[in-house]
Amino acid sequence: MKTIRDIDIGGKRVFIRVDFNVPLDKQQQITDDARIRAALPTISYAREKGARVILASHLGRPKGKPAPEFSLSPVAKRLGDLLDTAVKMAPDCIGEPVAALISEMAPGEVVLLENLRFHAQEQEDEDDFARSLAALCDVYINDAFAVSHRANASVVAITKFAPVSGAGLLLEKEIDYIEKAMADPRRPLAAVVGGAKVSSKLAALHNMLQHVDTVIVGGAMANTFLKYMGHEVGKSKIEEDRVAAAGEVMKKAAEKKTRFYLPVDVVVAPAPESGAPVKIVPVQEIPADWMALDIGPATALLFREALQEARTVVWNGPMGMFEVDAFSRGTTSMAASVAAAHALTIVGGGDTDAAVHMAGETDRISFISTGGGAFLEMLEGKTLPAVVALNTAEKRAS
Repeated sequence: MKTIRDIDIGGKRVFIRVDFNVPLDKQQQITDDARIRAALPTISYAREKGARVILASHLGRPKGKPAPEFSLSPVAKRLGDLLDTAVKMAPDCIGEPVAALISEMAPGEVVLLENLRFHAQEQEDEDDFARSLAALCDVYINDAFAVSHRANASVVAITKFAPVSGAGLLLEKEIDYIEKAMADPRRPLAAVVGGAKVSSKLAALHNMLQHVDTVIVGGAMANTFLKYMGHEVGKSKIEEDRVAAAGEVMKKAAEKKTRFYLPVDVVVAPAPESGAPVKIVPVQEIPADWMALDIGPATALLFREALQEARTVVWNGPMGMFEVDAFSRGTTSMAASVAAAHALTIVGGGDTDAAVHMAGETDRISFISTGGGAFLEMLEGKTLPAVVALNTAEKRAS
């Protein structure tokens, strides 16, 4: 896959698809700029080479039409502060006013286009819209790993019309880390999988069992595995139609002699609410009218010990409802355990990323992916649609 380093970008109009889908509060203030910071190496590289830098992103879910609350204007301001330069905000992402603004750019200048999703054609991967985006540039660079699993015009169709296409430094780094972790890891390789639904992780679990030495399962999805084992889980969140599928995962792990860990105790409450009464019980003793909302302390210790020998750890999904303080201890403990492992540690998924930040362990994790769905699809062994598009564009060019 060709990268930005392989392309002559000096003096050229370089369209970089970034992921600036950052959280905003009610005052339109950015509450976490990690995704903006993640794109800085590629943007800075392009500026140093004298490129005219055109940035494009989506923000939120404006449903295909302009909405002031989803404007990227706050991002332009924050990006300007981080780059210590003025970032011009375009009135749209296509059209004559945008083309005129770009035509006036000097080498090293930066323009941020308005929200791509103000046009429904973006998520429809529509060719005419992609052609209009491509007309703004001489070089197209995809640096938006987090949306590279989606067939959107700005990451897939655009590669058919841009004169030359390549990957940004962040996209390259994301793919290299995850592919190396699964294909050529330092062993033992441990996968920690949490979150709410077994159904969303089944494909990843089956694929990971081809590669990993240890699997640790927590979060609400563990309840479905516990149900398969014959435990009553009270009112806990469970996917009844996935109990048999969970059993197949456990059987496959046993066949491959992969160590498979589930919670041995859980934090339970009658409702998933702050202030609800809480107690810790073995998984065999979950009360009929209570629900499991976090792993318990014995499980946290078990999981920590399971990671002690690991030399590569991949983690996706929290261990419980960590947004509520009473049910956050398990996820915080897992963050500390992953951080303390003498291993290459890779964390992916928005909730998991947030949990690591909340636990104050960010600096001790080897790599935190900016992607959730894209990260999971790579764990499933899939090639991302945007990567396929870049590879196809390179073949066409040669």
